[in-house]
Amino acid sequence: MRVLVVDNYDSFVYNLVQYLAQLGADPVVRRNDAVGTGELDGVDGVLVSPGPGTPERAGASMDVIRRCADRRLPLLGVCLGHQAIGAVWGATVERAPELLHGKTSQVHHFGVGVLAGLPDPFTATRYHSLAVRPETIPDELEVTGRTESGVVMAMRHRELPIEGVQFHPESVLTEGGHRMLANWMAGCGHPVPSGRVAELEAGMRQLAAAARP
Repeated sequence: MRVLVVDNYDSFVYNLVQYLAQLGADPVVRRNDAVGTGELDGVDGVLVSPGPGTPERAGASMDVIRRCADRRLPLLGVCLGHQAIGAVWGATVERAPELLHGKTSQVHHFGVGVLAGLPDPFTATRYHSLAVRPETIPDELEVTGRTESGVVMAMRHRELPIEGVQFHPESVLTEGGHRMLANWMAGCGHPVPSGRVAELEAGMRQLAAAARP
């Protein structure tokens, strides 16, 4: 599976690239100001990465999302990429009610899309000062995960293969990060062997246990 990763100048992007490669994908990374018009040709899916700033200042990220929607090309937005999905469909992205950098939260969800098969709730690691305002999310998008305080943590388009998560799946303290990306790859038509996902998850659980005080 060939994946275009739109890099929003983020220090975490190559952790996402590593996760994708571990799951058998072939990631191609392009900076958000260097995504050519033909970059979507020949890829099976697009991942729009985290990054600083607002969706409107994230280079070609919002345009890439629009073009994926036109082509019905599967797309996953992470953190800033998630916010950009909201912005493309007219939702308001504003200062989050809580500013978090490397902090974990419990995410309650409906077990659909990339969150299928995860415990409810699960632990997710957050690095963000902006969030999508829930009451501005249009009918085309459905919220699939929230924190206990109601901050939107995941959403997806009701008809198009476009989905976003506000947290960082690639963080060592996020539960089920490999499973989320494997779910997304399966939705792109490239399922990952369950044994491989279980093996990678077990390794991350060991790292997470070592990282906790």
